[in-house]
Amino acid sequence: MTTQGNAFAEASSYLYTSESVTEGHPDKVCDQISDSILDAIYAQDPQARVACETATGTNFIAVIGEITTTATVDYEQVVRDTLKRIGYDSAETGIDYKTCEVLVRLHEQSPDISQGVTTALEHRNSDKKMDEVDALGAGDQGMMVGFACNETEELMPLTISLAHHLTKQLAVARKEGVLPWLKPDGKSQVTVEYAFGKPKRVHTIVVSTQHDAAVSQEQIAKEVREHIINPVVPGALIDKDTKIYVNPSGRFVTGGPHGDAGLTGRKILVDTYGSVARHGGGAFSGKDPTKVDRSAAYASRWVAKNVVAAGLADRGEGQGSYAIGIAEPINVSIETFGTAAIPNDRIAELVAEHFDLRPGAIIHDLELRNPIYAQTAAYGHFGRTDVDLPWERTDRARLLRRDAGL
Repeated sequence: MTTQGNAFAEASSYLYTSESVTEGHPDKVCDQISDSILDAIYAQDPQARVACETATGTNFIAVIGEITTTATVDYEQVVRDTLKRIGYDSAETGIDYKTCEVLVRLHEQSPDISQGVTTALEHRNSDKKMDEVDALGAGDQGMMVGFACNETEELMPLTISLAHHLTKQLAVARKEGVLPWLKPDGKSQVTVEYAFGKPKRVHTIVVSTQHDAAVSQEQIAKEVREHIINPVVPGALIDKDTKIYVNPSGRFVTGGPHGDAGLTGRKILVDTYGSVARHGGGAFSGKDPTKVDRSAAYASRWVAKNVVAAGLADRGEGQGSYAIGIAEPINVSIETFGTAAIPNDRIAELVAEHFDLRPGAIIHDLELRNPIYAQTAAYGHFGRTDVDLPWERTDRARLLRRDAGL
């Protein structure tokens, strides 16, 4: 059961929790390096095939994977520039962009995979010349899920929305010098109490942030509440019973890759819907959009957001599945958790009429062959209001509503 089962909709009190992490979290460092490499390649070669993974430990970065491109990229420099942008400029912060060891081991994509992606099974025996929209096959098999709900203006679950805004606020306060004792690594966690499927109050807030050794825990707790929590969490959602924990471990001086190893793709629920929706299991960062793990997940969010924005449902979850080398999805399914304004079957028909979910069509319609990915690698790929992401547009909501007769 997902959170939209009977208990969620019918209970007078139902708790749900989501978490976020800052851009300095070791896993997010890896995501940002992988996507910065993708962007650097796409700036020169939008037809490149990229599957780039990053790992990090104490003063060490490893970049591995499969890349086929005509671009000339200094991968080590991209790594160092990304670390510098995050704020890792000394060993005391967790890693030093100037002195860390960088290991790069990249090779070309397997020709077996490449031939299936370049020409989909549906057209492999055809002599007809086709553009990418028709020709491209899925880069792998898998299931991808998109979700939207009307809990927030950005049509995201309130739990993950608040969690992301808290970690983003930590980064802003650090980079602008508001709280000079802050360091790059950090986390947030938000528990919301729902009543009959609607947000009622914030039950618990947890903020853990890396800090200078000299600052007291009392100062950290006071200033995090004043400068991080209060500007982000609406006062109407906090009451006398709301629990607030700031650095509950008692000390968080050692952080970043020195405190914990990191890998690309280990924060897939932070990247998506905070576990409120189901997840197909595939990570995003470091993958070009021929990989449906990424492009079809973006398209599924685009579909779900337009369905909810059109008023066809209060909550919508779309799933698509693919087979490697085949263009047409194996299935496209819509779930509205009892909140639909019209029959679910009709919503599915409208989605089929207004969205082409073949990989080539997704890449074309969402303009995915552009260097737009590094900005998605921290603070979530969905519900972003600080950057313009094509899958967040509600450009088909009006047509969906019209054709639904609403």
